[in-house]
Amino acid sequence: MKVWIPHEAGLAYLGDLPAGVDVEIWEGGEFPSDPAGVRLLVPPGGVTPEQVFADLPGLDAVQLLSAGAEQWVPSMPDGIALCDNRGAHTEATAEWIQTATLASIRRFDAFARLQTGREWTPRRTGTLTGATALIVGAGSIGESVARRFAASDTEILKIARTARAGVHTLDDLPDLLPKADVVVIIVPLTPETENLVDAAFLAQMKDGALLVNAARGRVVNTEALTREVAAGRLRCALDVTEPEPLPADHELWGLEGALITPHVGGAVEGFIERVYPLVGEQIRHLAAGEPLEHTTENGY
Repeated sequence: MKVWIPHEAGLAYLGDLPAGVDVEIWEGGEFPSDPAGVRLLVPPGGVTPEQVFADLPGLDAVQLLSAGAEQWVPSMPDGIALCDNRGAHTEATAEWIQTATLASIRRFDAFARLQTGREWTPRRTGTLTGATALIVGAGSIGESVARRFAASDTEILKIARTARAGVHTLDDLPDLLPKADVVVIIVPLTPETENLVDAAFLAQMKDGALLVNAARGRVVNTEALTREVAAGRLRCALDVTEPEPLPADHELWGLEGALITPHVGGAVEGFIERVYPLVGEQIRHLAAGEPLEHTTENGY
């Protein structure tokens, strides 16, 4: 059974593999061998579905290194499993949300701008202690964020696709948005969530509230958010934007109420060690004819 992965360093984290498994490195570009025999593909970054499916007729599964699968879902042929790497980036992404929220509320972004001008200008800031945070997307990342925020005596409100004890649904947004000082967006990108945070959503947020987006850029209407931040009514902390990358001349870059990072929520040390053990598990499942883990359903 032939498997292609994009990182040679990942070989050390696959674990023991069954006899007959041949793992090769494909970083994009020229194929390392005949692609017809590849059964499991871990695609390199930047490679699109259209670039691989025509040349890999024996493919059984695609295993992503990312938690998000929206770029692959629309193009998957019938009979080929698509598996994401959910869980591998949970704590790193939750840490980014915590950091970005605190940095924005305590106005470290504004102080950093003052630092470049060597200005010593003290000012009072907000605080997460005693605030109310609405987490839109109460999956593993959202729950990790909730635990971190709870340590700051923050009241936590949660929304998920399916209601459960202590968790609301999107239908409850009109009641919950006006209560939140911080709104965290950490939903997968699906037809239901695309442009979820539109002008009407933002209008329901309380004056001075902070929007934190660590999901996907297309979940938020960039133009509507820019208007609210430019007016000084809302603030934002964004790790993702639409378009991405955000054009250098975009107004958001220069707004004091905007904190922007270049999609680095999961970009921390130990990436290879976190994502490749699952690849090894999938190889063993596939070789044994067992069901694969983390297969996508309904777009994620």
